[in-house]
This record gives sequence, C-alpha cells and structure tokens, in this order.
Amino acid sequence: MSEKSERARFDDVAGVVFEPVRRYLYRRVDEATADDVLSEVLVVLWRRGAEVPAGDEIPYAIGAARLQLQNALRSMRRQERLVARIITVDPPPEAVPEHDTGDPRAGLVRQALGQLGELDAEILRLHVWEQLAVSEIAGVLTMTPNAVSIRLHRAKKKLADKIRKMAPGVGHAAVKEGDPS
Repeated sequence: MSEKSERARFDDVAGVVFEPVRRYLYRRVDEATADDVLSEVLVVLWRRGAEVPAGDEIPYAIGAARLQLQNALRSMRRQERLVARIITVDPPPEAVPEHDTGDPRAGLVRQALGQLGELDAEILRLHVWEQLAVSEIAGVLTMTPNAVSIRLHRAKKKLADKIRKMAPGVGHAAVKEGDPS
C-alpha cells in the first residue's frame, strides 16, 4: 500500500472511530487521561492500519482503547502508590474533597457498578454507554458473542439486584396483601 493510500485509509478510520472512542474514554477517566489514551489509540491505528478490519473499525478501536486505558490506569496506580508513600512521610496540609455530581442516582449506579466484577461492569458500560451490539462487544473483549450475551444478561441482573438492595424504600411496601390491584 502506498503512503498516500495508507494516509487516506487512516483518515477514514480515524474519522469513523474518533467520537465513539472519545466517548468510551471520557466515561471512564478524567478528560486529560482520556485525551492521552485517545492519542495512543490513534498511534496504534496508524501503525496497524492494515490490521484494522473493514466494517468493524469501532470495536477494533475500542478494544485498542481498552488496552491502552489499562496501561494508563496501571501507570496511574503506580504513581498513586508512590504519592501514598510520600504522603506518609510528608502529609499535605489539607485534603481535596472528591468531585460529586449531586445526582443520587448517578452515585447509586456508580456504587453498584463498583461492586460488580470488572468484566461484568465493562460489558454493561460497552452495551449501555457505547451502545455496542453483543457481537461488537465480543470483538472488543475477544470473547465469543454467546459468552458476551450470557455475561450481559447476568450482569444486568446483578446490577439491578445491587441497586435494589442499596436504594432506600425499594421493595413491595406499596402492595398490600389481599389487594386485588
């Protein structure tokens, strides 16, 4: 493939995957980290342009983003451990409070997702946030579509159960025994 046609192929692929991959990353990490990982994904797409499957560019790119994000998160955890060691020796004068959106439902879902296994949470995010089909999720996670379908069904049930248990006032309190309605 000539350099000009490689460039044209990359431009086409980048145009298709840029927004879905950006949304995927922005929903998982802060903006700066997402932008860094997105640039790494574009480098991967440039280097492996011939390997990107035509018609499945988005799942391929999200799969690459997932791997690059895991690398970035590992690096961040190493940095956090180093900071924790430094703080032990020289604590900061005041702590910065964690960002809160104020929407109790968002916190409830975030907390319930946090209680799920990593793979179950990721399958739900890919399905709901990224709006990927089961076959596309299978491509991202290198699983069979059947396995993804089963895990997605089970993850939905687990998430609903966790939310039901955490949400105040949820249950059958409104239904009275013997009530025909």
